[in-house]
Amino acid sequence: NLDLIEDLKGATMLPGFVDSHMHLIGHGERLIRLDLSKCTSKGDVLAAVKEYSLQFPAGEWIVGEGWNENLWEDPSPITSAELDKVVPDHPVFLKRVCRHALTANSLALKLAGVSEATECPPGGVIELDSRGQLNGILKDQAQDLLFSAVPPVTKAYLKKALQAAITDAYSLGLTGSHTEDLNYYNGFGHTYEAIKEVIEEDQYNYRAHLLVHHEVVDSMIASGQHFMSGTEWVEFGAMKIFADGALGGRTALLSHPYADDETTSGVAIFSQEQLDELVSKAREYNLPVAVHAIGDLAFEMVVNSIEKYPLIGKGRDRLIHAQILRKELIDRIKNLPLILDIQPRFVASDFPWVVERVGQEYMNYCYAWKTLLDEGLHCAGGSDAPIEPVDPRLGIHAAVTRTNIDSSDCTVYNEEERLTVYEAVSLFTKGSAYAISHEHDRGVIKKGNLADFTILEENIFTIAPEAIASIPVKQTVIGGKTVYRNEIGK
Repeated sequence: NLDLIEDLKGATMLPGFVDSHMHLIGHGERLIRLDLSKCTSKGDVLAAVKEYSLQFPAGEWIVGEGWNENLWEDPSPITSAELDKVVPDHPVFLKRVCRHALTANSLALKLAGVSEATECPPGGVIELDSRGQLNGILKDQAQDLLFSAVPPVTKAYLKKALQAAITDAYSLGLTGSHTEDLNYYNGFGHTYEAIKEVIEEDQYNYRAHLLVHHEVVDSMIASGQHFMSGTEWVEFGAMKIFADGALGGRTALLSHPYADDETTSGVAIFSQEQLDELVSKAREYNLPVAVHAIGDLAFEMVVNSIEKYPLIGKGRDRLIHAQILRKELIDRIKNLPLILDIQPRFVASDFPWVVERVGQEYMNYCYAWKTLLDEGLHCAGGSDAPIEPVDPRLGIHAAVTRTNIDSSDCTVYNEEERLTVYEAVSLFTKGSAYAISHEHDRGVIKKGNLADFTILEENIFTIAPEAIASIPVKQTVIGGKTVYRNEIGK
């Protein structure tokens, strides 16, 4: 129940926006440490890393986030030799924007025990240069070789990142997130405790639905948790699996060679048999699965596994990203209890370079959000933050306009795939609720539902589409409590 009645004075109240796919701690890390996402050249990155390193004593690890060579005039990735020149006395690694690749300097590689003779783990890539020597680039599962050498983060660090992330989410109208964090920060228990403490004890109230990476799902079960257990604030969801990598590093698994590099068609994180085993394991625990699948072959492999081990019981399976598809794959999933977890903002980030990468002849069912809805498929909307900005207004803008808000040319990419404003808003409200079987108490404004609201200064349904991303958030309400109020103009 609301504690008071407020006159919104013409503002528009919507069901609370919920991001259906992000990494809450990762988003917080982006806010509290070196952010490279705005760098427009390799030189900018190197200068930023050098300046940032000066505040730390020699030998301390330097970690950066968000570089994207596709935004540079010279789209060549950063090498270890280049990092060695600017920061020789710190171990350094920099995560690419997609988080499916990183670059590290020689000291970091040495501390991790990575050399030209290192055996590459399945589903990973250790890049070598033309002379057969390490160039510092590690992709997908190969990144774990380096992560294992980094000192574990403290709970205080995790809490600082979470507090930053949730505070930022409030200001953007977000009332909750489906987030996957539990396998990356010194173990399941350590991370879960930090999330619980911040949200429930420190009263950063926020609806956190936790996807559980398959490598820590045993820990979740051993702790006495199960699907949809938890509290009104923190609850457990599906088992998370990665089936492939990302398009930026050409590790998304395609059914054909990449148009701009015919030597590869991507990386399968697991064989079909291994993927089957993981889905079977989820079913033994009465869990749905949430599977990262960007390329069409990865998507096909996931559908094979789901059909072999169908979901029985509560919940819905979730296929995350679903960017590169084929008509027959869309037809196959129509009668399955699943939802497609899409990131509309990828349209703004990936076009036009993605066409050259995948090939125009394969683009008919790619980033095809309108087609998916018209085919009767349920979709939820997320950002994949910190890979993309967490702002749901940017996702809605991209879904409605099919343009890149950061570009001056206003090119519309695949105009026929534009969503209506109602459809786009529904991705972040009704869609996110349906994805986690909360359509009975979330996602729409009605009596008996949770009092979670996103209040915008302007009417998003009547304003010019190009202005959607700049509508001010007036107020964010979670559980009937105002957690953010925009005081501009008061």
